[in-house]
Amino acid sequence: MKPRFLKRLRRSLRNEDGTATIEFVIVFPVFIFLIASGAEMAMLNIHRGMLERAVDITVRDIRLSTGTTFEHDGVKQTICERAGFIKDCDSNLKLELVPQDPRASLTITGEVDCVDRDEEINQQYKFENGQSNELMVMRACVKIAPVMPTSALGTALADNDDGKYRLVATTAFVQEPQ
Repeated sequence: MKPRFLKRLRRSLRNEDGTATIEFVIVFPVFIFLIASGAEMAMLNIHRGMLERAVDITVRDIRLSTGTTFEHDGVKQTICERAGFIKDCDSNLKLELVPQDPRASLTITGEVDCVDRDEEINQQYKFENGQSNELMVMRACVKIAPVMPTSALGTALADNDDGKYRLVATTAFVQEPQ
């Protein structure tokens, strides 16, 4: 009985039928993970690039338009128009514009709250127009939904309860003389 069983076992171990299937089952999930992660990273970079570009161009307009007073809603709308690739930008974008002393440390906190509300915002989140030759820091924060939220990277990127991740663009400029 034993020799017959061992003979069949040896024969089945030498049989090469189905080896391609085993390789496929091992390798396919790895390739799908890499493709999904690559697509997620590509979309993240596109969103980040569009936000950075929109903030930079808008800040350039603010800096060079001497004597013009800029309001929060107008700046927000301009950034959203220029960052056309970001969905629901009007409801997701939060702006901060704060004057800074160039000889002191920054007063903007490291923690970013990405929720924009119409009501009164915490003191640390403010939007003030600068005076001539004043150093200003602008920070824009927007929440983005992952392209593939169930993928490993999409799940890792989501840093809050609603499954979205946040992108932050920060820039500093000196208000041109009027």
